[in-house]
Amino acid sequence: MTDTDHAAPGRRDRKKAQTRAALTAAALRLVAERGLEHVTVEEISEAADVSSRTFFNYFTCKDEALTDDPALDGNPVVARLAAAPAQVSALQAVRVALDESVDSIQADRELWRLRLTVITQNPALLPRLVAGNSATEQAMVAVVATRLGVGLDHGHPPLVVAVAGAAFRTAMLRWAAGDDERPLHDFVDEAFAAIAAGLPDPPAFS
Repeated sequence: MTDTDHAAPGRRDRKKAQTRAALTAAALRLVAERGLEHVTVEEISEAADVSSRTFFNYFTCKDEALTDDPALDGNPVVARLAAAPAQVSALQAVRVALDESVDSIQADRELWRLRLTVITQNPALLPRLVAGNSATEQAMVAVVATRLGVGLDHGHPPLVVAVAGAAFRTAMLRWAAGDDERPLHDFVDEAFAAIAAGLPDPPAFS
């Protein structure tokens, strides 16, 4: 086998990732400009310079192109949660598990800012986003229960995962919406630290 043979899968993977990213960027840009109901798969494909058939190699529908992202793949998050150090709390283990996702989202800040704007402007997209997160959260609950040595019917694991998810979403919205150029990690750390401290009331504005 030649060096070229070894390199080919890497090039193919990069090409696929580039095509997927181009379709997502085109979908978000067009929907931001025209509205969800006024953009078709054909228009998205044309803007990304691919065929509609190619579009369906990556996404099942227009909504999926808008909401789906490799950074949201729950399987690596669940695996990292299971591998988190045993000495940290369940909440901190979830924070550790999110690190690589935070890095990926940070690297695509402008794309994510546009995505969150589009989702906010088109609430019909929320069920798809929530449905995708739901499966991941259920798997995370099972891992947290195992870490704590409690059953799936115990109330603590789902509470940890739900609170962590709310902290992560709040941090993302703050990071994407404002002019603060701090990295997403800072916002996520602040949110998790506030929860760990019992959510003390912040000082009032003077």
